[in-house]
Amino acid sequence: MTTTTKVILGLIGAAAVGAAVGMLLAPEKGSDLRRNIKDQAGKWGDKLTDMWQNGKRTAEKASSRMQTEM
Repeated sequence: MTTTTKVILGLIGAAAVGAAVGMLLAPEKGSDLRRNIKDQAGKWGDKLTDMWQNGKRTAEKASSRMQTEM
């Protein structure tokens, strides 16, 4: 894993923890809080899936270019 990847994953993790702590300290009803956490987790999961797919496509393109140049 490269340093850039580690930094990105660290920032994502820190943001997730910060958001979770903020939600837990917010003065909301428990049911509203659980719904908000579920919604946010789904959004983050979707974003991570998109990032993974983009990275995979980029790697496949780079691999294809390397094979055609050889």
